[in-house]
Amino acid sequence: MSKRSSLYIVPTDRWYVERTVWLIAGAVLLLSTALAVWVDPRWVLLVVATGLASITVALTGFCIVGNALAELGFRPRLARPGWQPGQLYRLQTDRWYLERRIYLAVGINISLAAGLSLAHSPGWLAFTGFVGGAMVWFAATGFCIMANGLYWLGAEPRLVPGAGRPADPAADRHAPA
Repeated sequence: MSKRSSLYIVPTDRWYVERTVWLIAGAVLLLSTALAVWVDPRWVLLVVATGLASITVALTGFCIVGNALAELGFRPRLARPGWQPGQLYRLQTDRWYLERRIYLAVGINISLAAGLSLAHSPGWLAFTGFVGGAMVWFAATGFCIMANGLYWLGAEPRLVPGAGRPADPAADRHAPA
């Protein structure tokens, strides 16, 4: 992995599956964190469910929300090669590229923070709220602090930073021009 100094900003030219998943997951994290703080601490279980779903996406490529979005007509940018509308959506899992690492790191971190909020201190919910806000920000602007840290350390992205096109044109062959 080679170190970089430029910024990594994912394409924001359209609402593709993965970008929309980040928005929805971030909104769920913000909502469930707020409900855990102000209504009942057990709402943190929704944070755990979101974390486990993120880990599942990273390890298997399967995403319930991604499949629902694909059925609604959203086009993926990181689907397995040969994906066609109407087929089951699965994230590429051929190697540990940057975006896949983000799913894993986010899932592990929010699951741990949620568990710590129940077992140790509700103050850990500040972290899950921060991650939720960061995911909404990532979806809206294409910029993510953790993604840039991984990028600067040399992790290879599948989405070309700021270019509006994926690094692998075959991964987006079915997207409208």
